[in-house]
Amino acid sequence: MSELLQSIEARGVATLTLNRPGRHNAFDDALVGRLTAALHALGDRADVRVVVLRGAGKSFCAGGDIDWMKRLGTATDEANLADAEALASLFLTLDRLSKPTIAYVHGAAFGGGVGLVACCDIAIATEDARFCLSEAGLGVIPAAVGPYVLRAMSARATRRLMLTAEVFAAQAAKELGLVHEVVSDAEGSAECDRLIDALLACAPGAQREIKSLLAYCDAHPIGEELARETARRLAEKRASQEGREGLSAFIEKRAPKWRSGP
Repeated sequence: MSELLQSIEARGVATLTLNRPGRHNAFDDALVGRLTAALHALGDRADVRVVVLRGAGKSFCAGGDIDWMKRLGTATDEANLADAEALASLFLTLDRLSKPTIAYVHGAAFGGGVGLVACCDIAIATEDARFCLSEAGLGVIPAAVGPYVLRAMSARATRRLMLTAEVFAAQAAKELGLVHEVVSDAEGSAECDRLIDALLACAPGAQREIKSLLAYCDAHPIGEELARETARRLAEKRASQEGREGLSAFIEKRAPKWRSGP
């Protein structure tokens, strides 16, 4: 049985499903490697427009597999560090993926599972979803997920939830900014499809460059240098083939070419 399932629809929607239901989709080194490789491959595919991340069974992702983490605690320093770097690379790869990403969260999203949610562009949670930054309760720290969770929620809320390892509900996750929508099980698929339709209606090149722009802005203070860079990017995009097509379609009251598929 594959620990990571992948499907790609003709309209360009790829779904990655964590498939260790017996372990609540907790990841180990093998799953980390497979998921990272799958994200790189999907990022390179021109026919993929949107990536959806889900979990099989009762949970989205329970974070790191306990047996895996216990094994690393007695590994050599070199092996331990290499494994931690691979995990950090997974979150960075998901965060910087050139395609829009959606996390569809149900059941438990603990530890690294919260990190996966924070790295996705859009997050939907069902009403039964539960979240926990559980690392401190296990004697470790949420280092790999920290930058992404801190960005998604306020620094004050992140401090509390990392220090206490409290479990919090889906509605609290929405209020804190970790997820965008809380839906019932019956509404979940329809809401995910609505968001996918909205993403597919927009220009793929613009979406790719928006993600690049936001990463750049996050790393640079507001000032003259940032203003010059944003102006350059705007001028370049307006003069691009996609930019000219989008503006022409709007004026001519027709659908832009990217809506008809690759």
